[in-house]
Amino acid sequence: MRAAYWRVPKAADPPLFLQAWLAFLTAHARVVPRVSQQLEAACGISLAWFDVLFQLSRAPGGRRRMHELADAVLLSKSGLTRLMDRMAEAGLVTRSAVPGDRRSLHAQLTPAGRQLVGRARPAVQRIVADQFGRHLTDAELTILRDAFANVAHST
Repeated sequence: MRAAYWRVPKAADPPLFLQAWLAFLTAHARVVPRVSQQLEAACGISLAWFDVLFQLSRAPGGRRRMHELADAVLLSKSGLTRLMDRMAEAGLVTRSAVPGDRRSLHAQLTPAGRQLVGRARPAVQRIVADQFGRHLTDAELTILRDAFANVAHST
Protein backbone atom coordinates (compact mmCIF):
# COMPACT_ATOMS: atom_id res chain seq x y z
CA MET A 1 0.00 0.00 0.00
CA ARG A 2 1.03 3.53 -0.65
CA ALA A 3 1.83 5.85 2.20
CA ALA A 4 -0.98 8.19 1.10
CA TYR A 5 -3.52 5.70 2.40
CA TRP A 6 -2.04 5.91 5.87
CA ARG A 7 -2.21 9.66 6.25
CA VAL A 8 -3.94 10.99 9.32
CA PRO A 9 -7.10 12.80 8.20
CA LYS A 10 -7.14 16.57 8.69
CA ALA A 11 -9.41 17.96 11.33
CA ALA A 12 -12.65 19.18 9.86
CA ASP A 13 -12.70 22.84 9.01
CA PRO A 14 -14.69 24.92 11.46
CA PRO A 15 -18.21 25.92 10.40
CA LEU A 16 -18.44 28.81 7.96
CA PHE A 17 -19.82 31.20 10.59
CA LEU A 18 -16.69 30.60 12.72
CA GLN A 19 -14.42 31.08 9.73
CA ALA A 20 -16.15 34.40 9.00
CA TRP A 21 -15.99 35.42 12.66
CA LEU A 22 -12.27 34.68 12.88
CA ALA A 23 -11.60 36.53 9.63
CA PHE A 24 -13.54 39.55 10.98
CA LEU A 25 -11.62 39.52 14.29
CA THR A 26 -8.27 39.13 12.55
CA ALA A 27 -8.97 41.96 10.10
CA HIS A 28 -10.18 44.20 12.93
CA ALA A 29 -7.14 43.46 15.08
CA ARG A 30 -4.76 44.27 12.23
CA VAL A 31 -6.47 47.22 10.55
CA VAL A 32 -7.81 49.29 13.46
CA PRO A 33 -4.41 49.88 15.12
CA ARG A 34 -2.90 50.91 11.77
CA VAL A 35 -5.75 53.35 11.13
CA SER A 36 -5.36 54.79 14.63
CA GLN A 37 -1.56 55.15 14.27
CA GLN A 38 -1.86 56.90 10.92
CA LEU A 39 -4.60 59.21 12.23
CA GLU A 40 -2.44 60.10 15.21
CA ALA A 41 0.45 60.91 12.89
CA ALA A 42 -1.77 63.01 10.61
CA CYS A 43 -3.96 64.81 13.18
CA GLY A 44 -2.57 64.12 16.65
CA ILE A 45 -5.56 62.10 17.88
CA SER A 46 -6.36 58.42 18.23
CA LEU A 47 -9.22 56.68 16.49
CA ALA A 48 -11.08 56.53 19.84
CA TRP A 49 -10.86 60.33 20.18
CA PHE A 50 -12.00 60.76 16.59
CA ASP A 51 -14.94 58.43 17.22
CA VAL A 52 -16.14 60.58 20.14
CA LEU A 53 -15.67 63.82 18.20
CA PHE A 54 -17.39 62.36 15.13
CA GLN A 55 -20.37 61.06 17.11
CA LEU A 56 -20.80 64.44 18.80
CA SER A 57 -20.47 66.27 15.47
CA ARG A 58 -23.41 64.25 14.11
CA ALA A 59 -25.66 65.05 17.07
CA PRO A 60 -28.01 68.05 17.12
CA GLY A 61 -26.09 71.00 18.54
CA GLY A 62 -22.96 68.84 18.82
CA ARG A 63 -24.31 67.47 22.11
CA ARG A 64 -25.38 64.06 23.45
CA ARG A 65 -26.11 62.56 26.84
CA MET A 66 -23.12 60.64 28.13
CA HIS A 67 -24.94 57.28 28.19
CA GLU A 68 -26.07 57.79 24.56
CA LEU A 69 -22.52 58.67 23.58
CA ALA A 70 -21.18 55.57 25.37
CA ASP A 71 -23.60 53.41 23.36
CA ALA A 72 -22.65 55.15 20.09
CA VAL A 73 -18.91 54.69 20.57
CA LEU A 74 -19.22 51.23 22.13
CA LEU A 75 -17.35 52.17 25.30
CA SER A 76 -18.37 51.51 28.86
CA LYS A 77 -19.55 54.52 30.84
CA SER A 78 -16.39 54.43 32.94
CA GLY A 79 -14.19 54.10 29.86
CA LEU A 80 -15.93 57.03 28.22
CA THR A 81 -15.63 59.10 31.40
CA ARG A 82 -11.85 58.61 31.47
CA LEU A 83 -11.58 59.42 27.75
CA MET A 84 -13.78 62.50 28.16
CA ASP A 85 -11.60 63.71 31.06
CA ARG A 86 -8.57 63.73 28.76
CA MET A 87 -10.50 65.28 25.87
CA ALA A 88 -11.89 68.01 28.15
CA GLU A 89 -8.35 68.77 29.36
CA ALA A 90 -7.38 69.15 25.70
CA GLY A 91 -10.25 71.63 25.23
CA LEU A 92 -12.14 69.51 22.69
CA VAL A 93 -15.30 68.73 24.69
CA THR A 94 -17.22 69.97 27.70
CA ARG A 95 -19.67 68.29 30.03
CA SER A 96 -22.70 69.97 31.53
CA ALA A 97 -25.71 68.99 33.61
CA VAL A 98 -28.90 68.00 31.85
CA PRO A 99 -31.64 70.39 32.99
CA GLY A 100 -34.15 68.55 35.16
CA ASP A 101 -31.99 65.42 35.52
CA ARG A 102 -29.33 65.68 38.21
CA ARG A 103 -27.87 62.27 37.36
CA SER A 104 -27.23 62.89 33.65
CA LEU A 105 -24.58 64.88 31.84
CA HIS A 106 -24.37 66.21 28.32
CA ALA A 107 -21.15 65.92 26.37
CA GLN A 108 -20.65 68.74 23.87
CA LEU A 109 -18.08 69.70 21.27
CA THR A 110 -16.14 72.88 21.82
CA PRO A 111 -15.24 75.06 18.85
CA ALA A 112 -11.75 73.48 18.95
CA GLY A 113 -13.31 70.00 18.91
CA ARG A 114 -15.53 70.92 15.98
CA GLN A 115 -12.52 72.28 14.08
CA LEU A 116 -10.42 69.17 14.81
CA VAL A 117 -13.11 66.70 13.73
CA GLY A 118 -13.55 68.71 10.52
CA ARG A 119 -9.82 68.46 9.85
CA ALA A 120 -9.61 64.77 10.84
CA ARG A 121 -12.63 63.54 8.86
CA PRO A 122 -10.90 63.65 5.42
CA ALA A 123 -7.78 62.05 6.93
CA VAL A 124 -9.85 59.20 8.36
CA GLN A 125 -11.60 58.73 5.02
CA ARG A 126 -8.26 58.59 3.20
CA ILE A 127 -6.68 56.22 5.75
CA VAL A 128 -9.66 53.85 5.88
CA ALA A 129 -9.84 53.82 2.08
CA ASP A 130 -6.18 52.82 1.97
CA GLN A 131 -6.15 50.32 4.83
CA PHE A 132 -9.57 48.76 4.19
CA GLY A 133 -11.52 49.91 1.16
CA ARG A 134 -8.89 49.34 -1.52
CA HIS A 135 -8.78 45.63 -0.72
CA LEU A 136 -12.45 45.10 -1.57
CA THR A 137 -14.71 45.61 -4.56
CA ASP A 138 -17.80 47.81 -4.35
CA ALA A 139 -19.92 44.64 -4.38
CA GLU A 140 -17.95 43.20 -1.45
CA LEU A 141 -18.20 46.47 0.47
CA THR A 142 -21.97 46.51 -0.07
CA ILE A 143 -22.28 42.94 1.19
CA LEU A 144 -20.17 43.69 4.26
CA ARG A 145 -22.10 46.89 5.02
CA ASP A 146 -25.44 45.13 4.80
CA ALA A 147 -24.33 42.00 6.61
CA PHE A 148 -22.80 43.88 9.54
CA ALA A 149 -25.88 46.12 9.74
CA ASN A 150 -28.03 42.98 9.98
CA VAL A 151 -25.89 41.63 12.81
CA ALA A 152 -25.82 44.98 14.63
CA HIS A 153 -29.59 45.42 14.45
CA SER A 154 -30.38 41.87 15.54
CA THR A 155 -29.18 42.41 19.11
